[in-house]
Amino acid sequence: MPEFDKSKLHIAMFPWVAIGHITPFIHLANELAKRGHSISILIPNKPLLQLGHHSLYPDLIKFHVVTIPQVEGLPPGAETASDIDITLKSPLAIAFDATADQVETILSGLKPDIVFYDFADWIPKIAARIGFKTVCYNVICAACMAIGIVPARHIPKDRRLTEEELGQPPKGYPSSTVVLRGQEALTLSFIAMDYGATKFDVRITAAMQGCDAIGIRTCRELEGPMCDYLSEQYNKPVFLSGPVLPENPKGPLEEKWDKWLSKFKPKSVVYCAFGSQLILQKKQFQEMVLGFEMTGLPFFVAVMKPHGADSIEEALPEGGLLREPLRVRIHVESLLSDKQIVLVPRLADQILNTRLLAEELKVAVEVERGEMGWFSKEDLSKAIKSVMDEESEVGKLVEENHGKWRESLMSPGFMDDYVDNFIQQLYQLL
Repeated sequence: MPEFDKSKLHIAMFPWVAIGHITPFIHLANELAKRGHSISILIPNKPLLQLGHHSLYPDLIKFHVVTIPQVEGLPPGAETASDIDITLKSPLAIAFDATADQVETILSGLKPDIVFYDFADWIPKIAARIGFKTVCYNVICAACMAIGIVPARHIPKDRRLTEEELGQPPKGYPSSTVVLRGQEALTLSFIAMDYGATKFDVRITAAMQGCDAIGIRTCRELEGPMCDYLSEQYNKPVFLSGPVLPENPKGPLEEKWDKWLSKFKPKSVVYCAFGSQLILQKKQFQEMVLGFEMTGLPFFVAVMKPHGADSIEEALPEGGLLREPLRVRIHVESLLSDKQIVLVPRLADQILNTRLLAEELKVAVEVERGEMGWFSKEDLSKAIKSVMDEESEVGKLVEENHGKWRESLMSPGFMDDYVDNFIQQLYQLL
């Protein structure tokens, strides 16, 4: 790790109030603090209680609580996207923007060198008054930003974009593979939706245009052309932090999981996670479970209870094999694992990531899907068997390609070099 002959930085962070945004900001804070830099993170109390333990350097990483006010349409006590239905993002954005005075007061006292933000497009105005540099740090894939929100994509203000318009990449977009096809284009319709007092695309465009530099949680080996395209579109320097992943948990596996997994041979168990934001309908959940059962392989699933069901157990399809309903949260970063990858994307960024992994890099298999992106139990079972069957040519190909990429991304110094170069670029801003 190179030593920079400079004073250490003081960086403040104000991420969008969603667990999937706050967590990567904290992981980046750990990497910066590991190198001696001071970090101030501004988040509401609820995610602080949930995520504060991820901070590994309490002497250098300090949290400052921002109060999310009650606004019309926002459920009482809601502080993050996890507290609301996915259709209530606009009231949450209104409440988020209403914290501007609190944020300015905190930053005035802190006087940081640089502030990282993502959805708070008003941070550059505060920067002009207080005097700090800004980085619009994006935790989603570069492809989603490049295909969705760049000046080359013209979004009408008086009507919704059609499926055909959404499916057409903006001029100069650097890939013909990492794209949305057919009805998948509708997953991009959120870019023109209300997000507080403005549209989402207007908010993000302002956030990107107002900053001193754009930061992205990715690496050039995977998304180099996308990052170059964003730099050209916004006429801004783009700093890449690398994936910035937490260290794998150390110590023995919890006894109940060790006991359960020991019943099966290595690499024979299927693990499925959809995250906390995607809640399946009961019928979709049942089709998924039946698809896993059709593989004949042991499996466990980490999902929220489906809509239309009081519990996971109640939602399970009747009959079939003996089931052990399990609820567990396990950290998985698929490309850096040695596990076979089967992808079932639902949201725009997931679909684009899937095209990168399954079609460009050929390290994964995508489940075939029908109307509106859902799949049958037969298609799910077929995709899983294609990578889990020891004699499958598809399985051998993706395993070989996956192994090569994993070796490259996990090579000594790879992650550290990205963070060190990222910090060097931050110094150049000052």
